[in-house]
Amino acid sequence: MGKPVQQTGQFGRFARMLFKSKTGTIGLIIVVAVVFMSLFAGVIAPHDPAKTQAAKRLKPPMWMEGGSSVNPLGTDNLGRDVLSRIIYGSQVSLMVGICAVILAGAIGVILGLVSGYYGGWIDSIIMRTVDAFLAIPNILFMLVILAVLGPSLMTLILVLGFTNWVKYARIIRSEVLGVKERDYVKAARTVGASHRRIILTHILPNVISSFIVVSTLSVATTIIAEASLSFLGLGIQPPAVSWGGMLSDGRQYLATSWWVATFPGIAITITVLGIMFLGDWLRDVLDPRMKARK
Repeated sequence: MGKPVQQTGQFGRFARMLFKSKTGTIGLIIVVAVVFMSLFAGVIAPHDPAKTQAAKRLKPPMWMEGGSSVNPLGTDNLGRDVLSRIIYGSQVSLMVGICAVILAGAIGVILGLVSGYYGGWIDSIIMRTVDAFLAIPNILFMLVILAVLGPSLMTLILVLGFTNWVKYARIIRSEVLGVKERDYVKAARTVGASHRRIILTHILPNVISSFIVVSTLSVATTIIAEASLSFLGLGIQPPAVSWGGMLSDGRQYLATSWWVATFPGIAITITVLGIMFLGDWLRDVLDPRMKARK
C-alpha cells in the first residue's frame, strides 16, 4: 500500500519542481503542444497538405494584402496550405527524432555498460571504435550513407541512429566506471550475484538518469539533423511532408514570398527550444552534480 503513495508523492515533487522552473514549464508546454499537433494532425489541419491549387499559388498570409483566412499562413509555390504542411510536418520530425534517439540510445547504453563494467580488451575495442566514429564528421558520414542507400524515412532513422550512439556509449561508460566501485556493487559480487544481475539491477538504474537527460537533448539535435538532410534533398522525400523539405522548397522564394520558408523555420526553432528547455530542467533535476552546485 505504501508504494503507490510513494510514487504519487515523487510525481508531485517533480511536478512542483517543474512548475517552479519557468524554462521547464515553457518547454513542457511547447513539447505537449507539438506532440498534440502531430497526433491529431488530421483533425487540426484545415487542408490536405499534398493538395495543389495553381490558382492559389504563393498566396500571402491572411494579415497581408491579398491574403485570406482560408490559408492563414499563406500557400507555397504549388498552392499548398503552409499551415497544414507545418502541422503534418511535425509528425515526421517527432517520429525521426524519437525513433533515431531510441536506436542510438539502445546501442550506446549496451556498449557503454559492457565497456565500463568488463574493461580490458573489450573496453579497448569499443573505445577505439568510438574514436573512429568521432574522427569522421557526422554530417559527411550521413550524406555518404544516404547517397548510397537512397533517401527514405526508415533509412534516415537508421542512419541517424547508427551515427549518434557514440555519445551515449562514452557517457554511460564513464558513469559505470564510478558506479561499479561502490560498496553495494562489491557486496553483490561477494554474495555471488551474476554479472548480468549486477549490471541490470545495481548499475543500470544508477546511470539511467544520465541517459534520460542526454536522450532528451538529443531529440532536438536529431530534429535539426533531419531538417538539414531534408533541406539537402537526402531526407524525407515528397509527397511526405517535412519541415526541412519545406525550407528547401521555399529558399528560392525568400525575396518575394518569405512565408514559404520562414514559418517552417520558426516551427523548427520553437520545437527545438522547447525540447532543450525541458532537457535542461531534467538535467538540473536528475544530475546529482547540478543538485550539489545549487
